[in-house]
Amino acid sequence: MSFWPLIKTLPVKTNFRFVDFSKYAGALSIIVTIASLAVVLLPFKPPCGGLNCGIDFRGGTVLEFTTKAQGQTTPGKPIDLAVVRSAMEDKGLGDVGVQAFDEGSGVTVSFQTPPGKNANAVKDDIRKTIKGALGDSIRFTNDATVGAKVSGELFTKGILALLSAIGLMLVYIWFRFELQFGLGAVIALFHDVILTFGLIAITKMEFSLTTIAAILTIIGYSMNDTVVVFDRLRENLRKYKKMPLREVIDLSINETLSRTVITGATAIIALGGLAIFGGEALFSFSIIMMFGIALGTYSSIYVAAPVILLWGVKRGGEEEATPIKFGAASRP
Repeated sequence: MSFWPLIKTLPVKTNFRFVDFSKYAGALSIIVTIASLAVVLLPFKPPCGGLNCGIDFRGGTVLEFTTKAQGQTTPGKPIDLAVVRSAMEDKGLGDVGVQAFDEGSGVTVSFQTPPGKNANAVKDDIRKTIKGALGDSIRFTNDATVGAKVSGELFTKGILALLSAIGLMLVYIWFRFELQFGLGAVIALFHDVILTFGLIAITKMEFSLTTIAAILTIIGYSMNDTVVVFDRLRENLRKYKKMPLREVIDLSINETLSRTVITGATAIIALGGLAIFGGEALFSFSIIMMFGIALGTYSSIYVAAPVILLWGVKRGGEEEATPIKFGAASRP
């Protein structure tokens, strides 16, 4: 099997003309970004617009129960989530969240209290309903009520966290490279974040603090991907001062392409396993992460780099290296 490992079959050097398609990719990105904003913001309903807000942001009640006896160290008997959902269907509580933990022996149920009803009375009724469906073997371990004011503050702080992360990334790239590099990176980040919000709105996945954590992770990953391309671009701008900028961009992306693709593919494979075997609680998180990583790879090539072409850059003062034919550069 001389062809194994299969990675050896991948080309060492590539000669893709990415910049030639940047106009089409840019137009597509603009259209999809506007569509995502429309899906997220319309109809505008506080606090989350078109997003399917979780209890964290819309307010509500969370009940936690388990089959594990007090003081028991090993998991208890698994709970049938279908039975729990069925018992909650006719209560008029809107979107009810049911998630398992502790190898299925514990369950968290989240719901909104119907307008005009007492929250404590509703909780007592839900406890009786769950006990009636599952028997007296379950034990309620925790309950919490998140008010509308608290949930609104959480939503505001979550959005501020995203904007602060993008702003700090701009400062970092500006400090490390130049302002136009920072603007390219930030535009790419906004592109990734808005399209991720669009995915969440279209698929009606729950938007919660866990979702905010996933998007912050995507921001970090996308920025790392962009910095790799920008590092090589800066090196090539110093080496080949007379080469047209569009060719330098293409050369830099091609030289970093294998690293970018392999890193992204590895992360997506790992997240795919998490989505399949991680259970319902981690499924949405994994899907959002996979989408964001693929999007971050795309935006590094077709959003961040083309902004550099539009803006232009200063060339370094070093003596130019021996000119090469585009696509024939060897990796260092």
